[in-house]
Amino acid sequence: MTTNITKLLDVVALTTDLPEYNLWRGQVGTVVEVLADGAAFEVEFSDRNGRTYESVGLRPNQIMVLHFEPITAEPSPVGVMV
Repeated sequence: MTTNITKLLDVVALTTDLPEYNLWRGQVGTVVEVLADGAAFEVEFSDRNGRTYESVGLRPNQIMVLHFEPITAEPSPVGVMV
């Protein structure tokens, strides 16, 4: 099983709408700060020219890490049933 640990500079997508910031599910941002040992993240949203239009503190359940290459599953330890 692979772990989905969010790290600094990960590209993420919103999993929920945040109308108070004019941000909507699916919008893509970059993690620019890891807060409280991973309990929250500062995510920056930029336009196509690289200009930041919003920077928001988010909880892990509000984002998902985007992967640009296939993820391979790690083999299960011998004798462990999944």
